[in-house]
Amino acid sequence: MDLKLNCKSSTPSIAPFSKKKTISGNLDDGLADGKIDVTESSSPSRKKIRTNHLKDHAQEEALPKYKLWMFKYPSALTSFEQMTDHAKGKKIALFLDYDGTLSPIVNHPDSAFMSSEMRTAVKSVAEYFPTAIISGRSRDKVFELVGLTELYYAGSHGMDMMGPVRGSKFLFKDYQNCIRSTGIQRKESQMFQPATEFLPTINKVFRSLVESMGRIKGAIVENNKFTVSVHYRQVEKKAWLDVSQIVHDTLKDYPNLKLTHGRKVLEIRPILDWNKGKAVEFLLQSLDLGNSEDVLPIFVGDDRTDEDAFKVLREKTRGYGIVVSSVPKDSSAFYSLRDPSEVLVFLRYLVNWGGSDSIHSK
Repeated sequence: MDLKLNCKSSTPSIAPFSKKKTISGNLDDGLADGKIDVTESSSPSRKKIRTNHLKDHAQEEALPKYKLWMFKYPSALTSFEQMTDHAKGKKIALFLDYDGTLSPIVNHPDSAFMSSEMRTAVKSVAEYFPTAIISGRSRDKVFELVGLTELYYAGSHGMDMMGPVRGSKFLFKDYQNCIRSTGIQRKESQMFQPATEFLPTINKVFRSLVESMGRIKGAIVENNKFTVSVHYRQVEKKAWLDVSQIVHDTLKDYPNLKLTHGRKVLEIRPILDWNKGKAVEFLLQSLDLGNSEDVLPIFVGDDRTDEDAFKVLREKTRGYGIVVSSVPKDSSAFYSLRDPSEVLVFLRYLVNWGGSDSIHSK
């Protein structure tokens, strides 16, 4: 990558907060239904034990619904042979989300570390198949967390990408703002940043939200270069609407920005016809695989923003989306994995399959 960006998370300090009139309407699923995890070093209280019992009971009741959901979204593990049968004679291109896919969802975004086993698996799979991580974080941040030079990286939901130079003749023709660059990975790459004009606005919004969210205990504002994330996972539930109110009030002054929702996070993004699905198409072009019938793209992700990539693969009937979720939810994916631990197993399956004699004998 090029220069290291000054994109840093901020954990605002606590200050008195006078409650405003809150907005009406539903927020995202997390604001409506989410629960805040509380970790205590002491033994659980009777109330905590009762709460855990109710939670276990709810999980038992949800299990049949999840099994029913899996009829529509079969496990990518039990369906692996079927997937590889379809992949015979084709080149797999692998695309991965980061948070909730390669790393667990955690309270603080700076603590979302992937395990050493996961890093080894990702590194190994990249030896056989071109592999990219497309994350909502800044490109520099996700590279810092992953630390593998064998991969390609796209940050800000695909608005900040570094890809290979193989498909240059297509990229320079079809994509403006696409330039060659040699960055931290020490190899020539194509850099594409379709939202560059929004940078001054995004920085203003980031500074404004850092100041405003200082009133909310536990709120975290993250600068992802071309987007701003407001994490409320550590905010008391009674203050969730306050968080939303501040974000909505801030956006009133910026009609060229929009608000999207993730898992316990509100994201401010440019109003731009660009998403993870278009990022997948760009990277396939940069790999010189965009117009090939002999490529099988696979995208693994857990977030709502990953649905754009799932839709591209489904609508063009050219690849597989794999949704990572432990609860039933609608998706444009073909297959499912329950959590990052199953993602790890899936990657190991790919490594074993990629290294098998059946692949090299083709």
